[in-house]
Amino acid sequence: MVNPNYLIFIGWITDYSLIVVKKEFCMKIISLFNNKGGVGKTTLAFHLSCALAEMDYRVLMIDLDPQCNLTLCAIDEEELEKIWEVEDDFIDSFDATKNRMSNEDLEEINAEPRTIHYLLKPTEEGTGDFEQLPPPFKVKIIPNLDLIPGRLTLHMYENKISERWSGAYQGDPLSIRTITRIRKLASIYAQNYGYDYIIIDTSPSLGVLNKVIISTADGFLIPCLPDMFSLYGIRNIGKSLSQWQKELTTIYQLISDQKRKYFPNELVQFLGYTVYNAKKYNGSSNSWNLATAHYNYAEQIPPIIEKYIPKHIRERLNDDMVKNPIGGTAVMHTHNTLPGMSQKYKSPIWKIPSLSNLTTKDKSTILGNRSTYENTKGNYKQFAEGLIERIQTLD
Repeated sequence: MVNPNYLIFIGWITDYSLIVVKKEFCMKIISLFNNKGGVGKTTLAFHLSCALAEMDYRVLMIDLDPQCNLTLCAIDEEELEKIWEVEDDFIDSFDATKNRMSNEDLEEINAEPRTIHYLLKPTEEGTGDFEQLPPPFKVKIIPNLDLIPGRLTLHMYENKISERWSGAYQGDPLSIRTITRIRKLASIYAQNYGYDYIIIDTSPSLGVLNKVIISTADGFLIPCLPDMFSLYGIRNIGKSLSQWQKELTTIYQLISDQKRKYFPNELVQFLGYTVYNAKKYNGSSNSWNLATAHYNYAEQIPPIIEKYIPKHIRERLNDDMVKNPIGGTAVMHTHNTLPGMSQKYKSPIWKIPSLSNLTTKDKSTILGNRSTYENTKGNYKQFAEGLIERIQTLD
């Protein structure tokens, strides 16, 4: 499959040779967020990333949830522990540890994948940045898909954002750098490795770390469960976004043109919602085949969005996009135990039956339900295509 973002014109020259002119494609940073935990956000982020990668896009996942669940979808715990162990002294004091090392030893450490907190640590301490960034972790089972792993210590960077936030209003360089460093890192990695999409997983918190992540992304989407808590979560997101953007707009107006370049050109845009992992009921009278209790909550989501997500943040979406979930019912219905198997085998659901390392205990059950596993690929592709349609409204 040819990535359509790279085609602007196809034609014939006089000797009947096919010509393809590559167009410029602007990488997009997309975050998934809900103030309500347990909505399947991380499972969706991982499978969305896998689906995009299999559609011939270059994708980088960044795990900015301190719980590190997205990381554990792609990396064995033993391998992650080794990555963390190498970084431990740097997290305690980056500059002091670096100064104790030879250039050769430091280069060796930076030649391997490192976590997002390690990458942010020089900014946290206010010291010089990397001459060359470490490579991302390559997700072995999916070509085109990479990861910057998470780390439990990320709260330390969040504390620095809080400390330096007021300094941004005075244009303090370190404060501006602290607020915008996550976006800057994403942009550098995209430039170095040719990523089309960067997918960021976040915690359910409305704290200052997510203020920075979401406000400086290009777009965000909200995975929901059809329940009261998700409805209140959307309300909280809308109210917080209004406040965050007032603050960032004020900062942007007060600082110099030179410093404005570190911020995105436009305010983050809402890309829509999806109802995820809801109970399916084929005998239902509603178009989404949801159990009545779930549908009663699900149908309240669009009015809540229209009321609480500010219009200027969802202005790129038409009415149908606001009212309908991304990809329709593609990922709406319950996945049962499949996400657990996905995390166990560090693989998207649809690839699990083809793995050679299935345990004896799991093998008969998985192979006996092969079609159930493999059919999820089409669903996540449909979801990814629906999201791409909305991302294209950002251009």
